[in-house]
Amino acid sequence: MLQPLCLHLLLGLGIQWILWAAAASLHTEKFYDLAGSGTFILLSHLSLRWRGAKFFRQQVQTGLVTVWAVRLGTFLFLRILRDGHDRRFDKVRDNPGMFFVYWTVQGIWIFVTLLPSLMLNLETRNKPLGLKDYLGWTLWTLGFLIQAVSDQQKWSFKADPDNAGKFIRSGLWAYSRHPNYLGEILQWSGLFLSASSVLSGYQYLSLLSPLFVWFLLNYVSGIPILEAQAKKRWGEDLAYKNYIQQTPVLWPFWKF
Repeated sequence: MLQPLCLHLLLGLGIQWILWAAAASLHTEKFYDLAGSGTFILLSHLSLRWRGAKFFRQQVQTGLVTVWAVRLGTFLFLRILRDGHDRRFDKVRDNPGMFFVYWTVQGIWIFVTLLPSLMLNLETRNKPLGLKDYLGWTLWTLGFLIQAVSDQQKWSFKADPDNAGKFIRSGLWAYSRHPNYLGEILQWSGLFLSASSVLSGYQYLSLLSPLFVWFLLNYVSGIPILEAQAKKRWGEDLAYKNYIQQTPVLWPFWKF
């Protein structure tokens, strides 16, 4: 299994590097997220066909990855078309070297996040569906709904001219300051859980997938950046101070 995994990693990185060259020459990040989502779909379907097994569990896993990628990729692409830019790239889109790092990190993120699904699809052993499958798919569904609903709520909020310059604190955003990221973590946790039905030995290293997603969103590219931007924009706003005191950053448990 090591050889096909390495080939999937190299293919994912190669796609990102080719698209980096195009993006760097055009000084744009507009298709960055769309490229990432497309690579998720490509690698998951390639791994499904690699061994030719296509067991029901593998088909469901690949289908869930595809649904996630199509929805999120489309949403992020429409959002950047609406906004005109992505603030994450304000200091790097005109710096080819740093821009290359961002595209490379995306390739690594895709591979690590997909590890449970790649290992599952490349596995020729099959087992009857069991509790871990159903729990994993239920967790994925819950995460998908949380992410999709919270994304739509924020989109609608920003589309209302009366909300110009304001921050969202309604809907799911009243229970978590980043419910979309919560949904993301739940989805990949669910896919690891379902894949673990047939994983064994070193394959359990694919637990890195949900842990890596959680780490990136909590400490690297997600929450820290958005929290810093929000504090800079509304840090002196009493309503915002009350919001951050009363609303958890990610996990909404004590809110209830």
